[in-house]
Amino acid sequence: MRLFLTGSLFPLIAVLALSCHNSEPANVKAAMADSAHYTTIAWLDSLSRNYGTIIEGDKLNVTFHFRNIGTTPLVIGHVQPSCGCTIAEQPQGAIAPGKDGQIRATFNSEGHAGVNHKTLFVTANTRGVQNYSLQFVVQVEKKSS
Repeated sequence: MRLFLTGSLFPLIAVLALSCHNSEPANVKAAMADSAHYTTIAWLDSLSRNYGTIIEGDKLNVTFHFRNIGTTPLVIGHVQPSCGCTIAEQPQGAIAPGKDGQIRATFNSEGHAGVNHKTLFVTANTRGVQNYSLQFVVQVEKKSS
């Protein structure tokens, strides 16, 4: 009986574990895979910015604006910050042709005194390039005790 349970449950457990690990919605997967409907993105801001100096413990909010200049809906498939001190938000739905969207992020400077170089890795259903790096730099001054 033990062999039966081990043998039959293992594939089921493996499938469930993999399906729980991949949280990307089916419509996003489909848009990213359908190269016939890729579109074009125009970044309305610089892809690299310097935010000057903040005090340790402050939270820095950054926003990168873009426009869908293609003829099909733009899907931001994934936004991944380079570290755990930055939380990113991405558009939840498709951006219609001619419409604008934004990617927001919040950097928590607590424990990060010094110069900080942060990157948001963005994947979109765009022609040619599908991966973008949005970067920002901020100097964090150690808070006084």
